[in-house]
Amino acid sequence: MDAKLFHKKSAEALEHIDDHLGDLEHDDLDVQLSGDVLKLTFSGGQRFVINAHGAARQVWMAAGTTAWHFDYDVDKDRWIAHRTDEELMSTVARVVGDKLGETISL
Repeated sequence: MDAKLFHKKSAEALEHIDDHLGDLEHDDLDVQLSGDVLKLTFSGGQRFVINAHGAARQVWMAAGTTAWHFDYDVDKDRWIAHRTDEELMSTVARVVGDKLGETISL
């Protein structure tokens, strides 16, 4: 993937997550997108971080003690963690939903 496509697709993904989680207006979740870094801060101080890593051309996510590296799959038009075969949006929805104790969809 070339740099231009990476930046376009990673920005779209981060903005999508920011828009949907920000719309929750949940008291236990603060969502902040700054450039290519999206921070999800929960009451109690725990933070999940999702960022576009330009050098690797991946979207990285750290949630608790787990980390994922998602590569863009052009054929599927999705970000996939090839090590675990997990998809970015469903993974974010699952880990955030688990943390908030409710079902989240992205």
